[in-house]
Amino acid sequence: MDSMQSSGLQMTLLLITLLFGFCCLITLIAGEVRESPSAQDEAAGGVFTHSAFMDKIYGFLSCLVAVLLYGSNYVPVKKVNTGDGMFFQWISCAAIWVVGLVGDALLRSSKAHPAAMLGGVIWATGNITSVPVVKCIGLGLGMLLWGASGLLIGWASSRFGLFGLDPEEVSKPVLNYCGAGLCLLSAVIFFFVKSDVQNPSSLETTPILIEERSLSDIPLPSDSWVDTVSPKTKRPLGCIIAVLSGLLFGSAFVPMLYIKHHATSNSSMFTGSSQNDLDYCFAQSSGIFLMSTVYFAVYCAVMKNRPRIYPRAILPGFLTGVMWGVGTYCWLLANRLLGPVVTFPIVTAGYGLVAALWGIVVFKEVKGLGNILLFVFASCVVLTGSLLTAFSKI
Repeated sequence: MDSMQSSGLQMTLLLITLLFGFCCLITLIAGEVRESPSAQDEAAGGVFTHSAFMDKIYGFLSCLVAVLLYGSNYVPVKKVNTGDGMFFQWISCAAIWVVGLVGDALLRSSKAHPAAMLGGVIWATGNITSVPVVKCIGLGLGMLLWGASGLLIGWASSRFGLFGLDPEEVSKPVLNYCGAGLCLLSAVIFFFVKSDVQNPSSLETTPILIEERSLSDIPLPSDSWVDTVSPKTKRPLGCIIAVLSGLLFGSAFVPMLYIKHHATSNSSMFTGSSQNDLDYCFAQSSGIFLMSTVYFAVYCAVMKNRPRIYPRAILPGFLTGVMWGVGTYCWLLANRLLGPVVTFPIVTAGYGLVAALWGIVVFKEVKGLGNILLFVFASCVVLTGSLLTAFSKI
């Protein structure tokens, strides 16, 4: 009993520390960003000012934090049995909403149009597949496919003006198309990577951040539909689901961009809406929590009010949501400082590579020299593609 209380206390302290660091980061950087326009106005024309330089520094630091948090946010639950994932996704989405609430209070954000919640609805729809994807093909391969497909849909929507967005011109279109082509190629290569994914209940090691209690506390593998899928079907099924959910993840910011692009039109219902990406975080988080609650309620009804609840996944799931929420604030802050054309490929490729390192080095999901080399080659391809996409605008 004492060990259970100790592990729970450690998890709680980690959550508090992360939230406190998030509060300090947002308050400090937001204050610097607010001061930067006046500093630039006072500077001499044509001179690279200190504030402009610091904006770039803050922007790339925000990208780095977002990459690390996104790429590691499923690590706390990697060795904790989450069953079918419906309870876990609801807990993590509740944590995302808490981060959005705290960030909104700290930044005193302008009220965003309610339509921005649609982005959260899209993301939550993709998120209900996260646990099945990780169970089918592993953490590293799953997040790399999420990043590659998300990068493609994000690139296509901004480049060609999909979903009612304004087409975005680039100074080097050849690099832009080559980068998108490499990202598509990497997604094809990833399909041939074989991953060795173990069930959490069969692992001999202690679950991350939580100590073992008793064997009776571990749910049976049959609690998840993924465990009933044959091994030959599991990998292609996981890859297909990962690509589809990645397309949803990559489309989650489309409603926000649509509102911003139409805010200057006098005939639009979004006239006068904020141009600051950070103002839309709370609306997006609210949409995520609302839709995840709807999915969980439907799940409870289908299960005849007997949902599969996993108490050991509560704190790790909450930590997963906090990491994602903080990472999103950092990403949107980088968008404001550097622009989405620069940050989107860096973040989407970066967090996939971080997850790949977790999967290969820590969890040994990819085994065999040839398999590892293929995995590394595909990772390098997607990284090269993302960098070419970013440089095509610079």
